[in-house]
Amino acid sequence: MRFALCNEMFESRPMAEVCSIASGLGYQGIEIAPFTLAPSATEVSKRQRKETRQVIADHGLETVGLHWLFARPAGTKDLLPLHMTTPDQATWQRTRDYLAALLDLCSDLGGKVLVLGSPKQRSIPEEDLKSQISNLKLYEAAWRRAVDLLSSVLDRAGELGLTICIEPLSPAETNFINTVEEGMKMVRQIDHPNFKIHLDVKAMSSEPVVGSRTSVASEDQGTAANRLPTTDYRLPNPGHTVANVIRSVRVEDIGHFHVNDPNLYGPGMGQVDYAPIAEAVRDIGYNKWLSVEVFKYDPAPETIAQKSIDYLRRFWP
Repeated sequence: MRFALCNEMFESRPMAEVCSIASGLGYQGIEIAPFTLAPSATEVSKRQRKETRQVIADHGLETVGLHWLFARPAGTKDLLPLHMTTPDQATWQRTRDYLAALLDLCSDLGGKVLVLGSPKQRSIPEEDLKSQISNLKLYEAAWRRAVDLLSSVLDRAGELGLTICIEPLSPAETNFINTVEEGMKMVRQIDHPNFKIHLDVKAMSSEPVVGSRTSVASEDQGTAANRLPTTDYRLPNPGHTVANVIRSVRVEDIGHFHVNDPNLYGPGMGQVDYAPIAEAVRDIGYNKWLSVEVFKYDPAPETIAQKSIDYLRRFWP
């Protein structure tokens, strides 16, 4: 197993500093949020792409790929919106073209995977969800637009040797593709070798426990978490829920894997025990990258990175 670190947790710190910390702790890869390089992927110059790739290589690391694909830096107001399920044709086309540009960016940086999460840029507007019937029609239309958008760029991804990975996210984050089962439905429908499922421990923890309406969810996910099944922190080992989800997919359908915790910190820093997760990962034969992605950066990114890799090494020495 190989370990990578997502770079946005270091915020504005230079890539060379991030890579020095990561390599010093024993990580083998860096996963990049494009907004840490520039407000738009199209603004990352050829020179910056070459220099960033070289800095990563100089520290003995690999560029794993990109995530937070459609997110923009905080405070950015002058960029036109992106949205992959919108009925607005101009916005949909802009998003499709931007995804194509991200493929080139990922390739130029030496990456291999693009993780498509970006919950705000795929959700169906809440004001449009008024009845069960309209919900179904809206969802089906949004689904078709997402499938069409992704299908239009996958041959190019194949030419570049890249894989786009759809990331199921909790209902606290989006109302479009909340479970690995839903994500796999899209993977099977598109049926392209360069389109796969992405697994994320925090997101899988939000899936209902088999045989109950209980899920593991973060108390820090805000009022939107009220849409989730009741959270029960008395579960003896929430890792079993995640393990069951992992075992529901074939290893050949998995494009990438994020490790973290529903409390928004790193693996081992919350309630999820990774012992059953590690067992499930071994059972299905996954042995590629595990990327640490967190959403809280205190007390310090270095501390989180250290604790995360120390914990992961307990299961993957």
